[in-house]
Amino acid sequence: MKLKEMLAGLELLSVSADMETEIANVCYDSRQVRTGELFVALSGYTVDGHRFISQAAAAGAAAVLCQTPPEDEKIPYVQVADSRRALAVVGANFFGHPAEAMTMVGITGTNGKTTTTYLLKAILEARGEKVGLIGTNQNMIGAETLPAERTTPESFELQKLFARMRNAGCTCVVMEVSSHALVLDRVYGVHYRAGVFTNLTQDHLDFHKTMEAYCDAKAVLFRNCDTGIINAADPWTPRLLKSANCEVVSYSSTGDADIRSEDAVLAADHVAFTAVRGEERVPVRINIPGHFMIDNALDVMGTALVLGVPLEESAAVLAKVPHVKGRVEVVPTPGKDYTILIDYAHSPDSLRNVLATVKGFAKGRTIALFGCGGDRDKSKRPQMGRIAAEGADFAVVTTDNPRTEHPAAIIADILPGLEGSKTPYKVVEDRVEAIRFCMDHAGPGDVIVLCGKGHETYQEVGHEKRHMDEREIVADYLRVK
Repeated sequence: MKLKEMLAGLELLSVSADMETEIANVCYDSRQVRTGELFVALSGYTVDGHRFISQAAAAGAAAVLCQTPPEDEKIPYVQVADSRRALAVVGANFFGHPAEAMTMVGITGTNGKTTTTYLLKAILEARGEKVGLIGTNQNMIGAETLPAERTTPESFELQKLFARMRNAGCTCVVMEVSSHALVLDRVYGVHYRAGVFTNLTQDHLDFHKTMEAYCDAKAVLFRNCDTGIINAADPWTPRLLKSANCEVVSYSSTGDADIRSEDAVLAADHVAFTAVRGEERVPVRINIPGHFMIDNALDVMGTALVLGVPLEESAAVLAKVPHVKGRVEVVPTPGKDYTILIDYAHSPDSLRNVLATVKGFAKGRTIALFGCGGDRDKSKRPQMGRIAAEGADFAVVTTDNPRTEHPAAIIADILPGLEGSKTPYKVVEDRVEAIRFCMDHAGPGDVIVLCGKGHETYQEVGHEKRHMDEREIVADYLRVK
């Protein structure tokens, strides 16, 4: 593709490159540049790509897209005001604007995004749609699964994935849209038929610094969609909607809204309720426990309704949907009189929710195994400790993804939330040993909740992802016991 075609729609501040140059591909990592590619210099939060323009040129870049012209005047460049937004536009141009060929649905919020995408995908596929899914667990093109490096890919990779979905015949895309992606313009230029807001609770403050900034990041989605499906009960909703320019459909499991729940029944293996919309009343059952699943079901049904699926039709599909991996997932423990669950709970609110759910059906003790991620918001660590003390009968504090922090230092930040409580706890730094400890000390009717890893099958230590699948750990230990 010619450079001028790739740059269509961008305001160019200055140009030294030949606009007729044929561009083979786009790269924003100078270490991976190949001959004939366009190198996009991104101004990152930790690394500024402009420092590596000379390196990219030496590797064969045909031209550079940048915010600051190169010091070497011989390097052909195109200057723009914002290279991140430019990368998104270039990606859409390069792959032929694939998102415009499909119905786009974006889901944002602290908790519930992954579950919402899977449930909505099931409903749309029951109608005969071929659905692309993008999210935390994995990416999917219909039934084909693809690995996911992050919740929302970088803009050029995202457009490439959209193109792959379009070319495979997808008619709809349901995707998690992270606050990072919205702030860093990974979804810049993407317009959504529907945007969904699940909730907002403390998380990612290492990046956003304040809850207000975190909320404002989420709000960007609702300036770029036709209809917003909004949690009416969330206290951040009024701020979220201040700058919204979309139609709004509200839902709530606790109060008045366009779609609400009544007559809720919470059981050990499901939730049931009546979905109410005006005079319409539809019984709903979903085979995943927890009050939070009512909100998840309501936001899915509201979104499906916007896309033309009646509530009754959605309810029929939800009754058949299996568990989502890593969300209140039961781990087989044949011959044992205790239960083990795996859940992705890694924020204060999600930990509170899953422990409250388990408390509601556990015949014995609720045993919470948890830690906190390294290089992330430290202020939530004592909160997680306090919530574990309040919601569990016994807590085991261990390592999550320590990244570049020492596990003992992370645990030391958690413990003040547990100290002084009546809930007994144990520190077992090694996560494998911690899981084995829980299994050794579980009694009849106890429920062990392995919190934080969920769908992940690795542990991130330093900058390395080491294989760790909690399902395998449990199965292996049962074999030797």
